[in-house]
Amino acid sequence: MRQKEVLLIIPAYNEEKNIEKVMKQLAQPEIADIVDVLVMNDASSDNTNWLAKEYGCAVVTHVFNLGYGSGLQLGYKYAIRRKYSYVIQMDADGQHDVCNIPVIYQRLKQQDADGRCPDIVLCSRFMEGSAEYPVSATKKLAYGFFRWMIKISTGRKIADPTTGLQGLNRRAFLYYSKYKHFDDKYPDANMIIQMQLLGFRIDEIP
Repeated sequence: MRQKEVLLIIPAYNEEKNIEKVMKQLAQPEIADIVDVLVMNDASSDNTNWLAKEYGCAVVTHVFNLGYGSGLQLGYKYAIRRKYSYVIQMDADGQHDVCNIPVIYQRLKQQDADGRCPDIVLCSRFMEGSAEYPVSATKKLAYGFFRWMIKISTGRKIADPTTGLQGLNRRAFLYYSKYKHFDDKYPDANMIIQMQLLGFRIDEIP
């Protein structure tokens, strides 16, 4: 089977209740024709590993629980080794609609007036055109703090600084794959700040 241009990375830990539904959605031709799927199974004690394999996607299983960020970084290393051009990352719990995958892919390839494509595409829950997303008062406060931190550090306004649904071109995930270039514990607003200050182009879409 011919390798696709895009690798979809899904970190998963004890997600047997949700991952089968996600795998079925990813099997739709409009998605399956675009991406190869890699599940980073973070030492799950349930059937996450076997359910993912049943749908024919690649699975890397950690011997010990390494955490969300480490799963992503190992996925980036896999993408580099396999020579993928793009990475899209999403969660295994079903909160991300797979219909966003083609949109992210197209945006990663979209050139601006100067002929440049984005290095990172953030899929925002809080832009005009986004589906309604209920947020608790505590989370609103946290999101507001992260937005402020990014604005103060970079001058850039980011609507959703903690989104787990992102796309990256090879330049971005090559950087992330290297030692000490990626926060393997809390890869959120701090990564956006880092990449913005390093000159990577970041786009945000609803």
